[in-house]
Amino acid sequence: MTVSTQSAGSSVEAAQAAALCSPATSAGDLPWIEQARKVAPKDARSLTKVFFDRLQSLEEGTREYQYARNTLIEMNMSLVNFSARRFRGRGPQEWEDIIQVGTVGLIKAIDRFELSREVEFTTFAVPYIVGEMKRFFRDTTWAVHVPRRLQELRVELARARDHLTAVLDAPPTVAELAAYLEIPEEEVIEGLVASNGYTAGSIDLPAGEADDSGSDRSFADTIGACDPAMELVEDFHALAPLLGELDDRERTILEMRFGRELTQSEIGEELGYSQMHISRMLSRTLTKLRNAMLTDR
Repeated sequence: MTVSTQSAGSSVEAAQAAALCSPATSAGDLPWIEQARKVAPKDARSLTKVFFDRLQSLEEGTREYQYARNTLIEMNMSLVNFSARRFRGRGPQEWEDIIQVGTVGLIKAIDRFELSREVEFTTFAVPYIVGEMKRFFRDTTWAVHVPRRLQELRVELARARDHLTAVLDAPPTVAELAAYLEIPEEEVIEGLVASNGYTAGSIDLPAGEADDSGSDRSFADTIGACDPAMELVEDFHALAPLLGELDDRERTILEMRFGRELTQSEIGEELGYSQMHISRMLSRTLTKLRNAMLTDR
């Protein structure tokens, strides 16, 4: 089987490419690689140079260009996996996201790399990949969104606190942090407050206090709820002077109906009026109060 490559300077590279190609298959004058992700890192380095050399002469958007670019991505995914290992401590639930953003960094590196730089692609690509991963953590791991300036200040404060704690053998004060970082104390305080937004705890966690039954109360148990009766406070406050303007009979009927909760018939029997007459007086009094309250508002 013969595989031709453009600008493949050594027979070793050509042999390596041939070993990884499917029989009698090629893309233009580039080797056709069936499973680019399975290419060994050493072979990937040699093939990467070949593909980059050809990529520079291909027209963007053509089938050959897409093949060369996609193969470069697949062949160098090992760089993404290698870079992602330093973030394994963040847990398996974030591994897929780390790989995805790392792949974005790899694509950016491929699009910006030039052979004329005379530097290995791996050396050029890893900072792009790691940079995308760090940017992902910076922008998504905060429980509460804060400005980037404060996110970066939090890191500086953490380093300064660790250093000063070791030097002073005690936690540093705001003034000591400000002097060490050469920033105003107000900015230190702002950064410390913003640091509280990095993580958030569930309100269902125990608050560390036991109730009368001996069981731990959660933070949710200590959060007050809106009292529906609070909405009536303003109405009662507006109603009080209006009640003072009613005559004795109107106030008496209201007190018996809504204070003692008597029926209209019971009020009529006690005051010597018919139920119909009590109904009309209640209706007239309530309409007077309602109109006065609406007018005041």
